[in-house]
Amino acid sequence: MTRTALFIPCSVNLLLPEVAISMERVLDRLGVHTVYPPAQTCCGQMVFNKGFFDEARSFARHFITVFEGFDAVVCPSGSCTAMVKHRYPGLFDDDPGMKQRAESLSGRIFEFSQYLVDVLSITDTGASFHGKVAYHESCHLLRDLGVSEQPKALIRAARGTELVFMKDADMCCGFGGEFSLDYPEISTAMVEGKVNHFLESGADLLVLGEPGCLLNIRGFLDRNHPGKTVRHIAEFLAGTTDPKEEAHGH
Repeated sequence: MTRTALFIPCSVNLLLPEVAISMERVLDRLGVHTVYPPAQTCCGQMVFNKGFFDEARSFARHFITVFEGFDAVVCPSGSCTAMVKHRYPGLFDDDPGMKQRAESLSGRIFEFSQYLVDVLSITDTGASFHGKVAYHESCHLLRDLGVSEQPKALIRAARGTELVFMKDADMCCGFGGEFSLDYPEISTAMVEGKVNHFLESGADLLVLGEPGCLLNIRGFLDRNHPGKTVRHIAEFLAGTTDPKEEAHGH
């Protein structure tokens, strides 16, 4: 039996638990038994991005120890998945043993939609949404993992759903981790542009696969367009929804 672990990033654990619950619900519906290793912690992306590589190595060692015994690790974040998949091996260039362990794990960690489509070969998850949906291409998910068609295939397969075109879907929403804190005015202008394109698309709902983007866009929508809603792909796939319900969801 395949042993599949859930890696729940910090932002999801602390601010968006519904994303983790939805991911597990979808996998359970599809017959995938999952395990949540309670010893898991942050992947170390934040300290890595700030250049604290010794601290990042400490996070990576712990992460590898916790997850290396599983056949697959599934995560609802493209950026955290990319950290483990693409950054961990390079952290241990001077430690061949750890580098080999990091490389082994890097081949077994997947972003959620990537796991469903590329590993399980599933697009129909039993989801339904009676309305129009636009999709935002999150930066790490698109550029670091090459994940783009997978979530869109999952959206198209949802009953009653029409996936509509959104201008500049592949442009950054302005979150960018520390970027939104260091350059708030630029970040706000970027998320405003993203939201305007969403509104222009005529979609009832915006779907994406990155917790940071979700927090950023949701915050702007709540402040400026409370009738419009954004959802993580896991939330979208987990239930049967309609636009009227979504408009009052948050």
